[in-house]
Amino acid sequence: MPDEKRLWEIRLGVVASPAEARAVAEKIERLLCPDPDHAPPCPIPWSLSLHTEDDMTADRREEYDDVMEQYRIESGTSQ
Repeated sequence: MPDEKRLWEIRLGVVASPAEARAVAEKIERLLCPDPDHAPPCPIPWSLSLHTEDDMTADRREEYDDVMEQYRIESGTSQ
């Protein structure tokens, strides 16, 4: 059935300071739930977590190699 609901995970990797990462997370929260003061339950069930690179397994970090390469190129850093 095309309208069948199921769980999806959407991953987003960003190179940012802690404050910038929190700001991005807050914007995503507002996209998912534009009215944080509504009565529960939320019409769209969702969860968001914020992890640093240090929290990730090596396999998870590897998934973002292209993002890190893009950052190195655009920022002119070598690492």
